Amino acid sequence: MTFKPWHAGLLAAGLLTLVASGATAQTLRVGLQEDPDLLDPDLARSFVGRIVFAGLCDKLVDLGPDLEFVPQLAMEWSWSADNKALTMKLRQGATFHDGEPFNAEAVKFNIERSLNLPGSTRRSEIAAVTSVDVVDPYTVRLNLSQPFAPLLAALSDRAGMMISPKAAREAGQDFSRNPVCSGPYKLTERVAQDRIVLEKFPQHWNAAAYPIQKVIYLPIPDTTVRLANLQSGGLDIIERTAPADLPTVRSDSSLKLEQATSLGYQGITLNLANGPKSETPLGKDPKVREAFELALDRTIINQVGFEGEHTVGNQPVAPSNPYYDKNAPVPERDLERAKKLMAEAGHGRVKVELMAPNSPDNLRVAEVIQALAGEAGFDVSVNATEFASGLDRQTRGDFEAFLIGWSGRADPDGNIHNFISCKGGLNDGKYCDAEVDQHLNAARTTTDTAARKAEYAKAADLYLAARQRIYLYHQNWFWAMTSKLKGFKPHPDGMIRLENVSLGK
Repeated sequence: MTFKPWHAGLLAAGLLTLVASGATAQTLRVGLQEDPDLLDPDLARSFVGRIVFAGLCDKLVDLGPDLEFVPQLAMEWSWSADNKALTMKLRQGATFHDGEPFNAEAVKFNIERSLNLPGSTRRSEIAAVTSVDVVDPYTVRLNLSQPFAPLLAALSDRAGMMISPKAAREAGQDFSRNPVCSGPYKLTERVAQDRIVLEKFPQHWNAAAYPIQKVIYLPIPDTTVRLANLQSGGLDIIERTAPADLPTVRSDSSLKLEQATSLGYQGITLNLANGPKSETPLGKDPKVREAFELALDRTIINQVGFEGEHTVGNQPVAPSNPYYDKNAPVPERDLERAKKLMAEAGHGRVKVELMAPNSPDNLRVAEVIQALAGEAGFDVSVNATEFASGLDRQTRGDFEAFLIGWSGRADPDGNIHNFISCKGGLNDGKYCDAEVDQHLNAARTTTDTAARKAEYAKAADLYLAARQRIYLYHQNWFWAMTSKLKGFKPHPDGMIRLENVSLGK
């Protein structure tokens, strides 16, 4: 799907109307690539949702630009001698948006909610936590069933976001409609597919570090339209600037560019066992999946889709990551072998419905995949889908193949376990191998890097061969912004953190 010129003009006019109707230098307008899904940290799945959460919900710990863990609502932490308990000293004086105090009881409620809420996608991220003890009003102890190395990384993301227990109890299943957190900004308005508006929370413990008074997040899937609105003054910053637009940004003196290498990956999730749509040659025949991967050329995908600005890859972590398995390098395209495997499989030409988010970048990649796979005997139809709707379909198993990725986590467990383990909360293709689980779980129980690498390598030998997901490339984050924006710090997790961010004249 491509926006027509008149559509782009209407968007620009609409955004400029926002400016004329009261936006000032204290209002920051952020262009998002999609509309976030549920604004509930325990149920949310989308990357753009995490960008909104960065202003809305404080976490126990945060991630610094160099991937170090830094205090946020937890001031300090320590492990027990056997690494089976994590004790955290909490910040005093923090308040939820509804005026309720943040304390140890609130942490206990939040961790238990992440573990027990029906549909929680955080459950497997902190599954090792068996109980939470309130040591005193501002000290909690998380007790574990076994040593769990990725816990701090999980608590630096949505599993560590703190919501108001009172608001959560009162709202029940409707909490995401009016989320109440303790971040520097509170939600004042959400119009689906149109805007999310946050206003400064004066009682925030670090309010002085947030000079912006209002933040408006606007979902605009078309990268060209996002950039046009940035250039016209209708936006102040856009995330995931298209590589094709980078020369324009770099040559415009009214704009500036920041970038960082991402922690995540992009690829194709395959439905192996999630309902009727898994009952296809691609879902059930390993030879067909191998042929599909061998038909693809990651370098061509990167060049045609992204001007070669991203990093090709075939694993959940990038080749530069210390946990990358060098014994399983990126495979070259092998069209002849792909055709041979298809002949051996005996299915004839195989139809594949490839669901893709309806942004120009994703659709361009989908079309390249369609052409490459077609040469090996696949008839790929591209189903352009609104992003949040695609996530919902993926969860329900209403897909054969989904061009989708993951923004990445500081610990490799965050890119692997939840997606590949049999009971992983984000394992929507329902791949399951008990031996893989054994290795992934073993990697969680030690902090020794060499031992963890060995376990991840053993798991990779199995899940890469099964092709439950075909990893394609690793994004580089590009943020384009007005030159008036000051204080923005790029982070490898791709978030837009608003601390000390301001707009000049």
